Parts: sequence; structure tokens; C-alpha cells
Amino acid sequence: MTHSWHDIDPGDKLPREFTAVIEIPHGSKVKYELDKKTGMIKLDRMLYSAVHYPANYGFIPKTFAEDDDPLDVLVLCQEPVVPLTLVRAKAIGCMVMIDGGKPDHKILAVAMDDPEYAGFNEASELPSHRLAMLQRFFQDYKILEGKEVEVEDFQSSDTAIPIIEAALKRYTEGRAAGRF
Repeated sequence: MTHSWHDIDPGDKLPREFTAVIEIPHGSKVKYELDKKTGMIKLDRMLYSAVHYPANYGFIPKTFAEDDDPLDVLVLCQEPVVPLTLVRAKAIGCMVMIDGGKPDHKILAVAMDDPEYAGFNEASELPSHRLAMLQRFFQDYKILEGKEVEVEDFQSSDTAIPIIEAALKRYTEGRAAGRF
């Protein structure tokens, strides 16, 4: 059986372009997440707030972020994508969130096989309302759980690149050390 975190090749055009593994479809109120042991997707919870995921949400395989999970990615495209689907994606920006005292970066990407989004190269090219909705979701989605997060503005793709590179390096080092 293929492990979605360890066995999927993130691509040969890293860090700008990569394969994303989708965990949560756009529009979902269900919080699915990677079960790190099995590589399957597990139900984490139903969202407590009256919000839904504003983009397809997943991770970049063979990465390890500062929050001790694979690096998160929001993949913009026209349609919801089912969990465990592999999507060719291009980084166009990054949002930094502080969750539980740890940095929790969200790479903003577009689906390269979606003609409506493939032409975007920077977060700043998106309609400002789209960025505001993405940011507002992360400000609000944990409030009714009694949890607070800090959310910063979206940054350029140049900000995303070193974050992806560092997450790839942390994964390689952690895997070699047998930590996961």
C-alpha cells in the first residue's frame, strides 16, 4: 500500500511546482487530516463554526513543517477535489498562521490543470476578496472551539519557496533519523 506522505513523489520542479495531496475538498465542513502512521485520511472533526473550507486543502508529500505535520497547501481550482487526489500545483504565495504557539504556514497554490487558475503566478494577482475570504476562514474556524490563532496577510511566492525548501529538508533529515 502506498503511504501518501512518504511514498508520493512531490515532483521534479520543486519548490515552485509540486504534487499536492488533497485532504479536504473546497466547501467541506469536515476536517480530515493525514493519519501519519498509515498514510490514510482520517476524520479529525466537524468544524464547530458556520464556515467551510474556501479552497481544496492538503499537504506537500515528503515535507515536515514547523508544526510537526506535512506542509499545508491550499489549492485553488474551480471544483472540490476528493480526498487523497494528487494535484499538480504551483505555489503563488504563503500565509503565516500561529496556531498553538507554533508557526503554521499555509502555502497558497493553484491547480496547474485548471485553465481558470493555472495562469496565476502570484497571490497578489487574485481578486482581493478571494484572499480576504481565505484569510478570514483561518481567523474564524477555531473560535467556537475556544482556540485562538493569529493570521498574517498573504505573502508572495518568493516567501513560499524557502518555506517549502526548509520543509523538504526537515523531512529528509527526520526520515534519515528514523523519527517518522
